[in-house]
Amino acid sequence: MSLGSVSRRQFLRLTGVIAGAAGLSAAVAACAPDNPNKTGGSTESGSGAAAGSENKDGSIKAAISYELGTNGYDPMTTTSALTIAANWHTLEGLTEMDPASGKTYAALAAELPKSEGTEIDVKLRKDATFHNGEKVTVEDVIYSFERVLDPANKSLYASFIPFIDKVEKKDDDTVTFKLSYPVGVFADRLSAVKVVPKAAVEANPKGFDANPVGTGPWKMTDNGGSSKTVKFERFEDYTGPKPARAKTMEWQIIPDSSTRINSLQSGQTQAIDSVPYLNIDQLKATNTVDSIQGFGLLFAMFNCDPGNPFNDVRNRQAFLYAVDIDKVVETGLSGQASPATSFLQESHPNYHKAEVVYTHDEAKAKELFGQTGLKKLRMLCTDHDWVRKCTPLIQESLGAIGIDVDFTERKSSDVYNTIDGKPEAYDVVIAPGDPSVFGNDPDLLMRWWYGGDTWTETRMHWKGQDSYEEVQELLDAGLKATDATSQQDNWNRTFDAISRNVPLYPLFHRKTPSAWDAKTLIDFEPISLTGLSFVDVGTTLS
Repeated sequence: MSLGSVSRRQFLRLTGVIAGAAGLSAAVAACAPDNPNKTGGSTESGSGAAAGSENKDGSIKAAISYELGTNGYDPMTTTSALTIAANWHTLEGLTEMDPASGKTYAALAAELPKSEGTEIDVKLRKDATFHNGEKVTVEDVIYSFERVLDPANKSLYASFIPFIDKVEKKDDDTVTFKLSYPVGVFADRLSAVKVVPKAAVEANPKGFDANPVGTGPWKMTDNGGSSKTVKFERFEDYTGPKPARAKTMEWQIIPDSSTRINSLQSGQTQAIDSVPYLNIDQLKATNTVDSIQGFGLLFAMFNCDPGNPFNDVRNRQAFLYAVDIDKVVETGLSGQASPATSFLQESHPNYHKAEVVYTHDEAKAKELFGQTGLKKLRMLCTDHDWVRKCTPLIQESLGAIGIDVDFTERKSSDVYNTIDGKPEAYDVVIAPGDPSVFGNDPDLLMRWWYGGDTWTETRMHWKGQDSYEEVQELLDAGLKATDATSQQDNWNRTFDAISRNVPLYPLFHRKTPSAWDAKTLIDFEPISLTGLSFVDVGTTLS
């Protein structure tokens, strides 16, 4: 199942969470180690609690900037930033990705599966139990994968596991995955599917969507729908590697940044996400603030339709050379981003400097635009707060070399409603995105934009062109490579091809700032993804 085969509504929902986000090593061979500082109370510099001061019956309190949205918590369909973050705590896949380190570890699986061959056995964790008291069975695992892979359910998560042909029972503790072809990212991708109780889901699908039953260390007690506070309690029968280290947890839903900041400074909460860049220094006076470099990016997407001037790669390259990204980052984002030197950010474990790096070069931009004769373009931009600080500077760079920019700003959903399937609607789109909320291996990140029909055909109008075919062949080669060296080589060649052809390309990868009270939270780590993670975090508060 490809991204192009899902419904447009489902895709737009998932685009929304990715656009709002601000980062799985592909060659994972062993369980991700725990943070060496996480000793259940002892602390290194900055952890904020004295040895032995952890309160196992305390409460973690946070403020989250993202609202619930229109869908619920069902992991087969949810695309809201808030619900995905909540599910990190309440649900488990056979494997999970640590939101802070980006590494994959065994969750419901007894050990991390090897990514070898086309038939892989996965043994379940001993005595795993759902929040409703029911034992996790092999049948639950099979059901969880089959409902995601069923085309009738139109789950976008199916696009992350296209290589799984069948999931079968081997014995009462083991499932067998039969693959269409070997893949090196098998263990990583298992985390995309959360294991759910078959009987509970089939008995009341709507009830499960509103209050999911999982196997995670936390159990949801209030979904925040009416109270605007998502509440959790420790799941006492949890048998996994990361038990809850407090008794209860509350997330206040506070979209307004000023109110969110006040909640932290007044002590009502211990951590907040999405700190505005201009408030970082203010908060540092009373709390700990850190900005984590991630994959999340601002991209330029070009209309590659044969009838559009940006079908000519010289215009696409000229646009990127024309924009003074250093100025955009420093002026628009207070330095809280890194100009792109490849499709991946430089801190990514699979980073490779691209063949073409688009540094600010007015002479090169003028030369290329001069060759094509382009003097005017239509630029459609989303209206996210931080994006609005960048797009006028992009327009200014183009104007400085004589390009007349017809600038339009709209809500994210309106941008895609305007352009989808309409090659006459735009020339360039400037928008944010971050599929690393679902995994961080390069294949997943690249396929989000370059592998599915929704982006390549409906939006970029790039599908079918020679450069498109080249990238598809490279993507397939990288996915099917099972040794790390061959896999990285194929990915490097894909990064290079994308940098030459740039149907859509990152302008910069931004940092995600979070703030917290280091005196009351133990082992809290900020993340580069949307939201906050309190997996394996303790507190000193009662």
